[in-house]
Formats: sequence, structure tokens, C-alpha cells
Amino acid sequence: MKIVKQIVFTLFALMFINAGLNKFFMYMPAQQMTPEQMEIAGAILKLKWLFPLLGIMETTGGLLVIFPKTRALGALVIFPVMVGIVLHHTTLDPSIPGLPIAIVLLIINSWMLVDNYKKYRPIIA
Repeated sequence: MKIVKQIVFTLFALMFINAGLNKFFMYMPAQQMTPEQMEIAGAILKLKWLFPLLGIMETTGGLLVIFPKTRALGALVIFPVMVGIVLHHTTLDPSIPGLPIAIVLLIINSWMLVDNYKKYRPIIA
């Protein structure tokens, strides 16, 4: 089970590292967007600090998740981004192919949070 967990968490981390780096280097092709999505993307790009912040959080969180010693912190860093991704896909258009992937990633992120609960106890108590 430990090996399966490491593989799943590493793949999760690599997806976020890739997404974060893409926000800086734009090496992946953009998806086809509806006019509503284009309007939202335009609004996000007007906030010049938001895209780089998301890229930093995704890349840093992904790097932290790869290593078991820092995984608990990485799961916390990525969680707000993950919630935002799921809410974005849910409210924009549930038929978007990204929604099932976002839900699976949220489940994996939640798994990491539960798996590291003991490390969060000093913060909560």
C-alpha cells in the first residue's frame, strides 16, 4: 500500500508541477474556450499577480508533495487551489471534461490531508 500511495501522490505532484510551470512558460496548448470562459480568463489575466501566484503555489505545493517528509505541508498549500479548481469547473460548466479530473485530484488531496492528520494536530489544538 505504501508504494501505491507514493506513486499516486507523486503523479498528483507532477500534475501540479506541470500546471504551475505552464503558467510561466506557456508550453501546453490552450483549450478551446466558450465566450464565457474567455471573459473569465480575460478577467483573471487583468489581475497581473494572480496567475504567477497560482503558478508558484502549484509548483511549490507539487514539489513539497513529492517528498514524504514535506507532503503534509504540500497538501495544505495545494488544497485552496484545488478547491478553486473544482468550484470553477462546477459553476462554469459541469460538462467540461476537466471536472472529473478535478474531483479525482481533490479526493487525492483530501486523502493526503487525512493521511497526515497527526502532523496537523499541533496546529489545530
